[in-house]
Amino acid sequence: MSDATKDESGTGDGTRAVRAGLPEAVKHEPTLPGPVFAAHFHLPGEVTGPYAYGRDDNPTWTLLERAIGELEAPGRDDVETLVFASGMAAISSVLFSQLHSGDTVVLPSDGYQVLPLVREQLEAYSIEVRTAPTGGDAQLEVLDGARLLWIESPSNPGLDVCDIRRLVEAAHARGALVAVDNTLASPLGQRPLELGADFSVASGTKQLTGHGDVLLGYVAGRDAGAMTAVRRWRKIVGAISGPMEAWLAHRSIATLQLRVDRQNATALAVAEALRTRPEVSGLRYPGLPDDPSHKIASQQMRRFGCVVSFTLPTRARAERFLQALRLVEDATSFGGVRSTAERRGRWGGDAVAEGFIRMSVGAEDPEDLVADVLRALDESAG
Repeated sequence: MSDATKDESGTGDGTRAVRAGLPEAVKHEPTLPGPVFAAHFHLPGEVTGPYAYGRDDNPTWTLLERAIGELEAPGRDDVETLVFASGMAAISSVLFSQLHSGDTVVLPSDGYQVLPLVREQLEAYSIEVRTAPTGGDAQLEVLDGARLLWIESPSNPGLDVCDIRRLVEAAHARGALVAVDNTLASPLGQRPLELGADFSVASGTKQLTGHGDVLLGYVAGRDAGAMTAVRRWRKIVGAISGPMEAWLAHRSIATLQLRVDRQNATALAVAEALRTRPEVSGLRYPGLPDDPSHKIASQQMRRFGCVVSFTLPTRARAERFLQALRLVEDATSFGGVRSTAERRGRWGGDAVAEGFIRMSVGAEDPEDLVADVLRALDESAG
């Protein structure tokens, strides 16, 4: 992982996060204006200006979109960002705005568990779907003739990593667009657009907002024409963020660097503790020096994320472990300030063992969290 946390202008990640997207200061006005609740705006005469109807644009979205763009592509003015009602709304907007009947898309076979449902819908529209695992850059083998390559790195929940630069170069050489799901890394962990991708897509529900109280998604893109199609799709389906959610998200971004650094450091401590336990197998965390993904992750990621995955011997052992935890909530999702964990196989759709655990490390004291995990492993052994 690179130690560099400043861009070419010398601005650090923390400074950027706390100031991202803020408007020019106005005397007696708040630093971050409150949410604008408006379905319509005053619009006499001809339609001019940015705000006309609440499904198309909103001043609160504008500030949030600016903030996310500054994190995903600092110092660039050729990147557009659009926010959505959820991560899946953002994912769908790219897939269904860029693909047409007869096109081919390459998806990860080990990606987010809703992707199989997406595949069914794409195929219903006569779009060919090919899949390959994230690890080993296996998607390269099925790229020929594709219109779009969808990358999820690190993958969820298995935490495999691919060489994004390599896949982007290969895809572009074949005339394909590339979208990267950046949810697990966050923009402070990885910048797909700097690695050459056409789209960086993420669920803002996770670490970006970090408090488990906002559903949000976003798409950041470099190509104006492609992003016009994404914006049009958002208008058609109405997959828009509410102004309160957008404002909460913007407020939460101010603490992103603080949360990410704490969570990443603690995730590494948890992973190092788990590697000493004989009942734990399949431990994955890209920040571990001996993790299969560490080499390539350290070349393209600036931080390694807050998620640790591992497998316990049986479903029953995994359930006992989760019940024994005191500082970790048994819940889905990840990236929040309160640690969560779940037996991922309970949902179906993921090719994981019955005892597979996905753990999201929060902002608790590292020593407390490690002690809780080790104690729960001891108590669940019986």
